[in-house]
Parts: sequence; C-alpha cells; structure tokens
Amino acid sequence: MAGIYIHFPFCKQACHYCNFYFSTKMKNKEDLIFFLKKEIDLRYNELRKDTLESVYFGGGSPSLLSLKEIDSIISKVKEKFIISKNTEMTLELNPDDVSMEYIKGLKKTGINRLSLGIQSFLEKDLLLMNRNHTSIQSLKAIEIVSEIFENYSVDLIYGIPESSLKDFMFNIKKALEFDPKHFSCYALTVEPKTVLDHKVKNKKIIMPIDELIKKQFDKMISILEDKKYLHYEISNFAKSDFQSVNNCNYWLRKPYLGIGPSAHSFDGHFKRSWNVSNINLYMKSIKEGELCFGEENLTISESYNEYIMLGLRTSSGVSLRKIEKIFGSKYLKYFMKQIDIYIDSKMLSMDGDIIKITANGKFISDKIASDLFKL
Repeated sequence: MAGIYIHFPFCKQACHYCNFYFSTKMKNKEDLIFFLKKEIDLRYNELRKDTLESVYFGGGSPSLLSLKEIDSIISKVKEKFIISKNTEMTLELNPDDVSMEYIKGLKKTGINRLSLGIQSFLEKDLLLMNRNHTSIQSLKAIEIVSEIFENYSVDLIYGIPESSLKDFMFNIKKALEFDPKHFSCYALTVEPKTVLDHKVKNKKIIMPIDELIKKQFDKMISILEDKKYLHYEISNFAKSDFQSVNNCNYWLRKPYLGIGPSAHSFDGHFKRSWNVSNINLYMKSIKEGELCFGEENLTISESYNEYIMLGLRTSSGVSLRKIEKIFGSKYLKYFMKQIDIYIDSKMLSMDGDIIKITANGKFISDKIASDLFKL
C-alpha cells in the first residue's frame, strides 16, 4: 500500500519560521497545476498498482487552490491510481481561506480530512510568526470546519517566544471546545536562513528556555491524554481510529510518490528522490518529458538510523526482531548495547521484543535516537 504527496508551493505571505519551499508570486499558478498533473502521467508507474492508502495536499498553502483545481488534480489521481472509499484524502487548510461554501465544496471533491493550520488563537503569537490569519479567523475557521468535517486535525505550535504556559494551555483548551479528532503540536524551531533565524541571531527575538518548553510539552500530553487522545507519535494525538494514515505510512517507511516542486519520494526500501526546488525549472523539465530531481540510495546504516529515529517517535516503538531481520545481528548487538543506559534511567522500556520511549524520555526522543545511531 502506498500514498501520494502533492506539493503546492504558493503562499500569500511567508511565515517567519518556515523553511519549506514556497513562493508568494502566484503568476504561474495555472501552469503549475497543469504540470503537476503531467508529472503524475510521467511517474505513476513508480508505485505498485495497489489501492492508494493516502493522498495528501501539502504546501505551501494548498487551500489557495480553487475547488475546480482540486477536483481536476483528484480526477488525474483517480485516472492513474486506484482510490477506494477508505483512501484518506487530506488537504492542509489555512484559517483565512475558510468559508462555508469552500469547506462544503471540498467535501464534494472527495477530500475527507482537513489539517487546519491554527498554530495559535492568540493575536500576539500570530503576529510574531507572521501568520496571515487573525485570532478571529482562527475561531471562525474551526467553527465552520467542525460543522462540516468530522475528520480534521488542528495544528498548534508551542515554545513561542513570550508565550507562557498559561498561553499555550489556552490554545489547547480553546481547540478542545470543538472536539477535533486529531492534534498535531510542534515546538517552534529556529530553522537556518529563515526570518526567525535572523531575528534570533540579532537578538530581536529571544527564544524561550527549555524548561518552559518542556512544561508546555508535558502539560499538553497530560491534558490531551486525559481527554482520551492517543499520543501515537511525539507531536501527534488522535482519538481512536483517527490517526493520520499519511503520517503513519511515513513513519512506517511505506512507499510514497511526491508530486510538485521540492516534493520527496521513497520506494519503501532504500531509494529516496526529490524534485528540484524551483518552480520554473520544475515546469521546464516536465514540459520536456524529463524529471529534474536528486536521488540517493540509503546505506544499511542510514536505513537503520532512519528506522530507529522514526520508530522511537511512535507509540509502536522499535522491534528487535525487525532490526535483526532487516539489518542483521551486528546491528541488533550494537542497538542492545547502546540502549542500556536509557533502560537503566527509565527513558526507554522493553516489552517483549519492543523498545519504546517512556514518558520520561519523550521530550528528548530525538537525542535518545541519535545516541542509538550507527555511524
């Protein structure tokens, strides 16, 4: 089983923390949509003829696509792949793009899950991050989405400068008033070459201390688990049967096809590829019937490291049997030796052949995983 990720790179304005490939100049929008569909024609054979488990529209801001444009892309996907009633079809949605007419129309196109980029209900947070929407639009958007869609996710950010524990708890509790089936909650990260990075380096913005970020993280887990959300991945929480198929497939290292400028693909084994991060070069190559991308074949060590990193972030954990079966006894022995210190400190637990991050280790899960990497 496989999935498709469709990258729509256009945005109304640049969020100060974002390091994804995007453009605020939408003059090539119609041309790009044509070439997205053309790329599907060129590459559909890269996936097996199984029913797709997931189709995901990301960005950028794919909610800048009209209903007609979304429908045309979905029609092309259906022309080349098998879609069932169980295929998860997600679209990332900005609050300022939400209207009752648009959300009702999305449902008619076949979109059955929305990822709503609230980030915060507080105006000061939205201004600091240079989000295009307001706190009023956040509330109006979640009101409309919750009325039309049962299956939707709310995206929130914690660790925002000048944001207190009380502020972030307000954001979580405000979202909970609408009973979303899924939350994605990420710590604000200073990525290289972003506006946020520049402001932090020039001391115009001071990032919060780790102690406060951990308090927000721990309190978030406590509140959401108390409300019966499954903490199924470090940054993701879901009610029963509402885990993101797209996300789970990525963490399980299932194959997926990335369509659009800068989109990444994976064959489910060792090969990764990525499209050029330039709209004009992307369209030029597709027009010529060629693909302009980079690719790599992961080494055994790189594949092992990826499995450890992704597995430890999830509630499924890492399987000792799987390590031995895929990577061999040498890697299993290395892994068992490396985990001793974290088992003893109760940051990892062992249940049969499954190793998982404990509550004590969740906040530093990436650090733990990196200590288990095979270099």
